[in-house]
Amino acid sequence: MTKTMLGVIGGSGLYQIDGLQSPEWQTVETPWGAPSDQILTGTLDGMALAFLPRHGRGHTHTPTSVPYRANIDALKRLGVTDVISVSACGSFREAMAPGDFVVVNQFIDRTFAREKSFFGPGCVAHVSVAHPTCPRLSAACLTAAIDAGITVHDGGTYLAMEGPQFSTLAESRMYREHWGADVIGMTNMPEAKLAREAELCYASIAMVTDYDSWHPDHGEVDVTQIIATLTGNADKGRAMIERLPGLLEAERAPCPHGCDRALDHAILTAPDARDPALVARLDAVAGRLL
Repeated sequence: MTKTMLGVIGGSGLYQIDGLQSPEWQTVETPWGAPSDQILTGTLDGMALAFLPRHGRGHTHTPTSVPYRANIDALKRLGVTDVISVSACGSFREAMAPGDFVVVNQFIDRTFAREKSFFGPGCVAHVSVAHPTCPRLSAACLTAAIDAGITVHDGGTYLAMEGPQFSTLAESRMYREHWGADVIGMTNMPEAKLAREAELCYASIAMVTDYDSWHPDHGEVDVTQIIATLTGNADKGRAMIERLPGLLEAERAPCPHGCDRALDHAILTAPDARDPALVARLDAVAGRLL
């Protein structure tokens, strides 16, 4: 059995967790550099929780400059077992309206300027991300959102773009009509891939702020409108998170979907050929095996 510790990565608009007992901002050092910010730790309804503002307090990181590897390493280093990613997104579906939440279960990764793996020359590993989110954790988020009175959609494909600019009209139409994406954002990749490499259960909650640029009645993305919707979404996000401790076991068995054993057959480099310096950097992420 493993003691559950929730890790919440807050995206645009979500910079704090209400109701956190014994809150403390902690500085966590990682071999991958500094995380986006200090990490707020405490307990929520008796469950240990760590909150990390993805862009830093004050929104200082662009989607590209977010230190994704440091963020995931820092959460794992603190003892986090389950990561809830909360982020703003645009919608490609009329039914997924601004103010709605989407429990993401698939990704299309269109990012190109980010480090996407903890592994590399000297210690090669290939994890499966065929199913990049944890169904158990996603189901808990869905229930929590419904209980909070949020309009939430069960399942959706998130297209991760590099940014920081929003889509062209041609791109928006292509992603929607030909690629089958449901929502679009800039931050869930490589975050989800790194969480899998770190053997963390990961769920992604996308909070819809706009219709991207495809919708004939809404026009191009307007940051002013996005910010207005973000405020309401952040309140809903906190309401959802407040309900999660009551839906998750304080101590749980191994993940039935194998998220916490993702590296069992992933590391290919022979032990005597591994780079000691890289292995040392992987102490938190892959210490179970290395």
